[in-house]
Amino acid sequence: MRCIMVAACLTVVVASCGGEEASLAEYTEQVKVIVDQAAEQYGTLVASPQGAVLVAGPDEITEFTPQDLQHAFERVREIEAGVEESIAAIDPPDSIAELHDLFFDFDDGFIPAQEAMAAKAGIAGDWYELSDSPEMSAYRTALALDKQQCADFEARLNAISDQRENLADTPWIPPDLKEAFEAFFGCEGYPENPLDVYRPPAPTP
Repeated sequence: MRCIMVAACLTVVVASCGGEEASLAEYTEQVKVIVDQAAEQYGTLVASPQGAVLVAGPDEITEFTPQDLQHAFERVREIEAGVEESIAAIDPPDSIAELHDLFFDFDDGFIPAQEAMAAKAGIAGDWYELSDSPEMSAYRTALALDKQQCADFEARLNAISDQRENLADTPWIPPDLKEAFEAFFGCEGYPENPLDVYRPPAPTP
């Protein structure tokens, strides 16, 4: 999930900053708690019969209904809202306040596109109607843009940390943060082809 991945990436940036060690450590722990809780909630969701639609491939999507997708995204939105509320309650150290604002700015076009697509799923007659709808097209476009922004963030993070390839042996990253890094860093959580998500198989002639 996009919020989870961004939060986890920022924890690595925080750990690599110098000065104000105690404040940065506290901030990092706060973010990690939020990330871990949201990841657990999302993992439980996609492992459930109702939430499995979120990760269904083209050959599996017809085992569900568009309404299943709506209900699953309603739960996703609850998880996202919890992340937003928790992050808003954090007062970041001055040294990383700009990064905090940059990467936790939820006022973009992704969530409205997600909500509009979910609402359309609730009234769609079948997957073909939903797949061909303007709402799904807008969602796919927003998802592709979000994936690109994640890639741009990775590139920036690479530039910030010259020792990225040696993080596992770097003593100033505690074990629990190494674990979070290994589990969440990167953009692997995005679909390979965002413009093809929730696209059912072509109808047989």
